Amino acid sequence: MDLNKLKDQLQTEVDTAFLYDSIAAIQSDDNLTRVLRGLSEIEKGHAKHMLDKVLTFEPNYKMPLPSGRAKFQLKLGKFFGYTSIISSLSNIEKQFAVNAIKNKIQSGEKPTGFEHNHLNIIEAVNNNAALNVSGGFLSKFESRHKSVGGNALRAAVLGSNDGLVSNMSLVMGVAGAAVSNNTILLTGIAGLMAGAISMALGEWLSVQSSRELNQRQIDLETEELEASPEEEKKELILLYQAKGMNIEEAKKLAEKAFESHQTAIDAIITEELGIDKKELGGSAWEAAIASFVLFSIGAIIPLYPFMFLDGKNAILLSVGSSVVGLFGIGAAITLLTGKSIMFSGLRQVSFGLAAAAVTYGIGSLIGVSLAG
Repeated sequence: MDLNKLKDQLQTEVDTAFLYDSIAAIQSDDNLTRVLRGLSEIEKGHAKHMLDKVLTFEPNYKMPLPSGRAKFQLKLGKFFGYTSIISSLSNIEKQFAVNAIKNKIQSGEKPTGFEHNHLNIIEAVNNNAALNVSGGFLSKFESRHKSVGGNALRAAVLGSNDGLVSNMSLVMGVAGAAVSNNTILLTGIAGLMAGAISMALGEWLSVQSSRELNQRQIDLETEELEASPEEEKKELILLYQAKGMNIEEAKKLAEKAFESHQTAIDAIITEELGIDKKELGGSAWEAAIASFVLFSIGAIIPLYPFMFLDGKNAILLSVGSSVVGLFGIGAAITLLTGKSIMFSGLRQVSFGLAAAAVTYGIGSLIGVSLAG
């Protein structure tokens, strides 16, 4: 890293510590004050470490003061609320983690993921009702450790919907071109198999990648625990305090968690990473099989009438069956969204029919053009 980048990062660390201290100063809850000041002290430690690097280039360089930008942010916060500052701190913590990992990979070191823990603490602080900051801005930031639970249900709903809509659109497009039933069947079956395999493979890769990422995070935290157990214990105490515990309870619980290496890493995995160690994000094969089967079931609905009917009768039955299927999928989606069954069902039907109408129209134009 060149000198200018080092100085920029040093200034960012100084500003971050300054903002943590400033927000801590307005808190009436002692636990939140200690958590925010604890984060500030950690950032000051990072700043000292960064200053040591700068001093290797400029021996007389001094620790900078908080920048005008940070002070201006604080002044704006006094008038418009401090949510923007918390948002800025959240983004800074994310960027710290990205930069740290990138730099270590480039230098051949193993990334530790240590800075990632700060975002979890900030989110816990923000969710604490005692926090003297209006709004819940941090709820817009998705945690990097968000669970991938419910894979089978999610895959079932999305898979069947994709299968029905995509194959209905494909079948209607081919039917619009006025081709034979055999051609429609062959096209529909090919679309069914291609889509089902693609969905299953995509789902497997998605969930498996999530599992591998979670396992990697667990491995990194295990290495960090072995390298600096006191730092990890300090992070855990801050996280417990951010969740509303007083400092004595937080220390007691952290001490109990650190009675052994295994209980310590289990506590870190659960509290800091938010990962279910046993599932690691769900079964990739479960999600893949569910996607394949449900996509196939959805895709067969607009196709089966062409197996024993032809012409307009087959098209009408295909559309009617698809409408029923789309409404059922819309109703099933309410299990996830809590919306009205009628609203979700009709919305799903309207989207599906719109897609089918477009492809049918395109198919008709192509059919007329080829016939001419």
